[in-house]
Amino acid sequence: MRISALAVVINLLLAVGKIITGVLGNSYALIADGIESTTDIFSSFIVWGGLRLSVKPADADHPYGHGKAESIAAMLVSLLLLGSALLIAAQSVREIRTPHHVPEGFTLIILLGVIVIKESLYRFVFTVGHSLESSALKGDAWHHRSDALTSAAAFIGISIALFGGPGFESADDWAALAACSVIAWNGVRLLRVSLDEVMDASVSPEIIDSIKSIAAQVEGVAGIEKCRIRKSGLHLSTDIHVVVDGDLSVRRSHAIAHQVKDRLLASQHRIIDVTVHIEPTRVSLEDGCVTSKPSTQSPEQDFSSKSRWQK
Repeated sequence: MRISALAVVINLLLAVGKIITGVLGNSYALIADGIESTTDIFSSFIVWGGLRLSVKPADADHPYGHGKAESIAAMLVSLLLLGSALLIAAQSVREIRTPHHVPEGFTLIILLGVIVIKESLYRFVFTVGHSLESSALKGDAWHHRSDALTSAAAFIGISIALFGGPGFESADDWAALAACSVIAWNGVRLLRVSLDEVMDASVSPEIIDSIKSIAAQVEGVAGIEKCRIRKSGLHLSTDIHVVVDGDLSVRRSHAIAHQVKDRLLASQHRIIDVTVHIEPTRVSLEDGCVTSKPSTQSPEQDFSSKSRWQK
């Protein structure tokens, strides 16, 4: 959240500086860059709000917590990224069709500084987002890189316009248009990831295998029958079926389930919730499916045993 607040301040200063420089320096690519920086401000606000809400503990109205707020924030950031690409593309086409003056040379100095700042900010935010597995922070990081890309495109375009002379006045506009495709591609990519999280898509096979391995190391666990994992905010929720000796008492089986849960909660995977189902060894594993072995009791005996259990 502190990173998002810092990004808001930096983007605000850069947006104002680029728009003013673009107006004074006759560069629409720089103005478009400034407009894209304003969307970065909104995206950082969204990420800040999403992260703040996602860490709230579960309550009566949200028994599974508020983790999905982070994924929803990532979706909104992706849509802003796509919207900024569309806006810049439309304005670039308009400027290409409208004759205008060659940009001033001092705009290159401003752009060079912007590229260094935004690329550094991207690397910092993405590193933190990757360590936390935060889609919202990764999306915000790509907002910073898209700003660096549009600035780099503007730098190339203005350089061509300055050194190319008459006939190359719109080079910076073409450069801004080219940068839009990169921004839009990343917007779509990030949107797909956030949609998967909202729809409870499974995590990577490597994480699943690691969690199953941790659970299997608990004493008394004979095997893992099923494991479902979904991402909720910055954490994971796990539903796992463990196989134990069918002759164990309920109390002992319950203790093993608690050991599995405690071991997973203490793991490096930032698991926030674990549901452990106990399966007895009398359940046979065939082709990955679990089927109960036929009962040796008669229907009357089976009914009688169920009645006693219910009582």
